[in-house]
Amino acid sequence: MMTRTTDVDLPELSVDPKPRFDLSPYLFMQFMEPLGTTDGSVEAAWDHQQACWREDVTAVTRELAPPLIRWGGNLSSYYRWREGIGPRHRRRPMHNLTWGGIESNQVGTHEFVGFCRAVGADPLLSVNFESDGRRGWSHPPIGGVRSAGPQEAAAWVDYCNRPGNAERRANGAAEPFGVHLWQIGNETSYDAGGFDCETAARRTLAFARAMHRADPSIELIGWGDSGWAPRMIEAAGEHLRYVAIHHFFGSGLDASPLRGSDWRRDPKLAWRHLMHAHHSLDGKLRTARAQVETSGVCLAMTEGHFGLPGRNRCDVLSTWAAGVADARLLNVQQRHGDLLKIANLSDFCGTRWMVNSVMIPTPHGAGRAYLMPVARVTALYRHHIGTKALRVTETLDGLDVVASRRGRRIFLHVVNTNMTRPVRASLRVAGHDLVSGRVFEIVDEPFREIDETTPELFSPAERPMPIGGRWEFPAASVSAVELQVRPAAARAERK
Repeated sequence: MMTRTTDVDLPELSVDPKPRFDLSPYLFMQFMEPLGTTDGSVEAAWDHQQACWREDVTAVTRELAPPLIRWGGNLSSYYRWREGIGPRHRRRPMHNLTWGGIESNQVGTHEFVGFCRAVGADPLLSVNFESDGRRGWSHPPIGGVRSAGPQEAAAWVDYCNRPGNAERRANGAAEPFGVHLWQIGNETSYDAGGFDCETAARRTLAFARAMHRADPSIELIGWGDSGWAPRMIEAAGEHLRYVAIHHFFGSGLDASPLRGSDWRRDPKLAWRHLMHAHHSLDGKLRTARAQVETSGVCLAMTEGHFGLPGRNRCDVLSTWAAGVADARLLNVQQRHGDLLKIANLSDFCGTRWMVNSVMIPTPHGAGRAYLMPVARVTALYRHHIGTKALRVTETLDGLDVVASRRGRRIFLHVVNTNMTRPVRASLRVAGHDLVSGRVFEIVDEPFREIDETTPELFSPAERPMPIGGRWEFPAASVSAVELQVRPAAARAERK
C-alpha cells in the first residue's frame, strides 16, 4: 500500500532560474506534403468548389498555432513550382511519384503562403534538388522531366521575395511573400540510387550560390543526415544556416506491441513501449549534434514522427497514451535546443495518415477537423513556454520535466510517465519566491481514443496553483506550469 507524504515533507521539483540558451519557436513547426492516394492531406484541406482552404482546417490550425510550416518532403524531388501558379484552369496536374495518384496543383505557392499568413506561421519551402539524383523521379515514364536545377530554385526565390518580380505581380500578388527559409535536399542520403555525399555537397553549393544571388538575406538548410553533415558544412557551410536530419521511430524495444492493433491486447506493455520512444530521438540528436557543434551551423529536424506498421488505421496514435509519449519527445527537443532550432513531430494534416496533427473528416461536412493527441500537446507547449531554457536541478521519480523562462515568469513542462500513479511535489525556483501560478493540464484515461465524434477530447484545463507551490501531477498527465516569481532578496529588502 502506497503512503502519501505530508505537505511538510513533500519532495521538491527545483529549477535554477539562470538562463542556459535561447529556445527557438520553430521547435514546434508543422510539415505539409501532398500525400497522394495514401492520404487526402492537402487536397482534402482545400475546398475546390470555393477555391479556398476549408474553414474548419484553418480554425483548428490557429488553435495549434504552428510558428513555421514546411512545404516539401519527397514531393520536392519532382515538384515544378511553376505548375502551381497562375490561373487555375491553366495549372498542370502532376503525378505523385512517391505516394500515387494525381495532384491537382490547385494549391501552389500563393495558396500555401496565404494559408501560413492566415494561421500566423512562417513558410519554409523545399526546392527541387535535381530530384536528389534519383533517375526514377527525374525522368519518369509519364510526366516529362521532373528534375530542376539551381536556376529554377533561384527563380522561385526571386518570385517569392523580389518586390518587382513581374511574374508574381501578374499573378495577383503585388507585394513579395518574404519567404525567409528554404531547404535544399530531402532525404538525399536515404537511397543508394541518388546522389552520393560528395555530389550532394557540390550541388548544394551550386544551389546555395544561385539562391543567395536571388536574395542574399534568405537562410538555407542543407541535407546533413546519415553522417553527411561534416562534408556538407565543409563544402557549403558559408551559405548554410542549418543542416537537416529526419527521424522516424518506434519504441526502440524488441517485440513492440505498437504494430497495427497488437497494443490493445496488453495496454500496460504498450504504455511501457510508448514511454521508451524518446530514447530513440535523444540518441539521434546526440549523434547529429556531435557533427555540427563546433561549426556554427544548427540542426533542423524538418521531419520526425512515429513510424509504425498499421499507419493507415490511426489507432494507437489516436490514444492519450501517445500524447503523453509525444510530450516526452518534445521535452527531448527542448533539451537539445541549444543546437536544434527547427523541429517537427508529425505530419500536418490529412484524412487517415497515422502521424497527422490535424485530422480532416471526409467527405466535407462529415465532421469538423480536430487536433490529434500529438497536436494537443504541441499546442499546449507552444502556448506556454519561455524564450530561455533553464536547468531542472531536482525532479521526482516518474516525472519528465523541462523548464524555461520569460522575464519573471517560469514555465515547466511536466510529464507524469506513471500510467496509474499521481506524483505530488513542492515546486521551487532557487533564490526566488513564488508569487502566483497556474497549471494547464491534459489528463485522461491512457488508452481513450479520439475521433470525429469527440473532437474536443484531450483539451487542456486551467487550474490555479495554491500558495506554497505544492502540486499533484495526475497519472498519465501532461502539464504546462506557469509560475510568477520574484527574487527572495526583494522580500528581505521590504522587511
